[in-house]
Amino acid sequence: MSNTHATPEATQALSQAHPSVPYQPLGNTGLMVSAAGFGGYRVDVEVAEHHEALEKALLAGVNLVDTSSNYTDGNSERLVGAALGKLMGQGSISRDQVVVVSKAGYLQGQNFELSQQRKQEGRPFPELVEFGQGLEHCLHPEFLADQLTRSLERLGLKRLDVFLLHNPEYYLGWAAQQQMDLGQAREEYYRRLGQALAHLEDEARQGRISYHGISSNTFAQASDHPEFTSLARVWLLAQSLGHGHRFRVIQFPFNVLEPQALTRPNQPGGQSLLGQARQLRLGALGNRPLNALNQGRLMRLVEVQAGLVPTPDQVGAVVADLLASESEIKTLLFPRLALEEDQRQQLAEFLGAARMLSEHWPEFQGLEHWRSVQGEYLLPRVHAAMQFLAQALGEDQEAAGLIQGHLELLARALGTIEAVYRAATAQENKVLKARLALADPDWAQAPSLSQMAIRALRSTEGISSVLVGMRRPAYVDDVLAELARPVAQAPRLEAWRAMTGKAPA
Repeated sequence: MSNTHATPEATQALSQAHPSVPYQPLGNTGLMVSAAGFGGYRVDVEVAEHHEALEKALLAGVNLVDTSSNYTDGNSERLVGAALGKLMGQGSISRDQVVVVSKAGYLQGQNFELSQQRKQEGRPFPELVEFGQGLEHCLHPEFLADQLTRSLERLGLKRLDVFLLHNPEYYLGWAAQQQMDLGQAREEYYRRLGQALAHLEDEARQGRISYHGISSNTFAQASDHPEFTSLARVWLLAQSLGHGHRFRVIQFPFNVLEPQALTRPNQPGGQSLLGQARQLRLGALGNRPLNALNQGRLMRLVEVQAGLVPTPDQVGAVVADLLASESEIKTLLFPRLALEEDQRQQLAEFLGAARMLSEHWPEFQGLEHWRSVQGEYLLPRVHAAMQFLAQALGEDQEAAGLIQGHLELLARALGTIEAVYRAATAQENKVLKARLALADPDWAQAPSLSQMAIRALRSTEGISSVLVGMRRPAYVDDVLAELARPVAQAPRLEAWRAMTGKAPA
């Protein structure tokens, strides 16, 4: 038994102890991993529900956890560390049963601040790719060593099972912005990758990691795409590390609307990414199984219940009510405030959701785009304006009534518009479910779209584990219900081609 890292023996024993959860080999590492892994992209140690979800997944036999140094500014790793520490302390799980994956490459949040501090001290991270305020990227060994140390501390681990370079193609995007010759950019890109992989091999020899690899959004891109990352070329770099190297895992986007990892022949000999990975006996982790980019639009592959669909006139009426409320607040409350003109204009801009909605409400790309704009732009601005007015006007009862009334009208307008997009998304998802059911009878056995989407991926030959964002206990239950429904892995190329509208070869 090992108390520092996952082992083949312990993961094999775990797979036998959880017969309702299917497991697959993680390439030729000897490790067995659950067909669905816990994706740590948006989880946070400060959120109790995230603790509950991760602990539930681990206790049910989900034994692969994927995180990164930049996920919630390190709090994702802290959550993983806390959950593992708690359950191991209770004796509910053991360290050697769980495969922990983390990544490094991004400098955001605290890492970005660290980078700026090092610049001021005259010792910046070498070969830093600077994208702008708040975002940098780096693959240099000095940075990777620093990040691994910090990740291990946050995770409370002595050794990481898998350490991945995180979206290294950022360098190629930066090179394109600099109008660098593509051939020269690629040569430098693979030089940097080779240098990084050599360092990770050193980390493996020192015992701080068991295996390493790359997570890239461009592994499945067309080979002539300027940001394409070639697995074949990366493999040559890995082979140059010597016999017995520890480059054993890749990660990439894969979902029912983005099947290019299987369907696009971007590798030598006309192979796909997944075909090449399988031939090389690499562990293959699919990410974004329920978040698909479809013609530039984000689609969430989950069930959406549609209620009554408002007419355009009904939307127009509730937005008009909101606009009238905005006008009333400006007329009655603004004169009571001692504001400079620029402050008055900014307050009016933050308050002014109705005008934007009246002009643009039919133009959002879909439900997820609408929710993103609502949650990240509209609501924060309007709530900030309302909070400012409430604090500035204190005990003014008329003001309090206008503010409360405005918030109610805002909720009504946003809910009405949401109903329009929910209905459209529900219809899209109904069509997608029908396509999936026709493409493969095994996929049709799943009752919901989310389970169908996971089933399609996990039943495809070559996939080791599908990384699902199980942030809530209910999401864990949904995934476990799908995993309990048996299905064999098979090539399924004809089914995937049917999903892309291409006839079988």
